[in-house]
Amino acid sequence: MLERFYPDAEAENAYGIDYGELYGRGFRGIIFDIDNTLVPHGAPADERAGRLFAGLREMGFETLLLSNNKEPRVKSFAEKVGAKYIYKAGKPGRAGYEKAMELMKTGPGSTLFVGDQLFTDVWGARRVGILSYLVKPIHPKEEIQIVLKRRLERIVLFFYHRRKRNGA
Repeated sequence: MLERFYPDAEAENAYGIDYGELYGRGFRGIIFDIDNTLVPHGAPADERAGRLFAGLREMGFETLLLSNNKEPRVKSFAEKVGAKYIYKAGKPGRAGYEKAMELMKTGPGSTLFVGDQLFTDVWGARRVGILSYLVKPIHPKEEIQIVLKRRLERIVLFFYHRRKRNGA
């Protein structure tokens, strides 16, 4: 039952993933969460995020920001990094992920998702069959509902890491 929340891969942060290797494996679209994945919660796009997205475009990737936030937050970030976006995405519902692939003209086998939350980001990606990367939250300051979810995530991650250690 917990397996539905397990990421396909983990990374320290979104900036340390080997996107070139993923491109070589046939991935062409990347869906990103914003808050605590690319920048601290509520922070604007910074130079680091801009460089990441420019490099991904140069490699040949389509990129899209998928967020449950309102449009002003997502649109301003997307404009600064040059990505497509979907706001009020309803993660972990399937519709936002499916719309993202439609906008990027990719499918489940050529799309990956990068986010910091198991119960929205990872679960949603798994529901539509796309590769999911879980990254560590950038900043510990979060809204109370996320703090509560993080406690549950620790339980799921305990079993996930135990399973990985045992070679399953």
